[in-house]
Amino acid sequence: MFLLRCVQLGISLGDLELLTIGMVNDMFTESSNDEYDYPIMATQEDFDKF
Repeated sequence: MFLLRCVQLGISLGDLELLTIGMVNDMFTESSNDEYDYPIMATQEDFDKF
């Protein structure tokens, strides 16, 4: 499963020497979030209120 995720992300074997398993899992998770269309985006005003 790990190697499949690496192929899906386009990570080469040389790149794997520089990455941990956790980093690859995080990259895979974030790549799934890239396609999500968020209905509401936070503004600077929202962050100031937080």
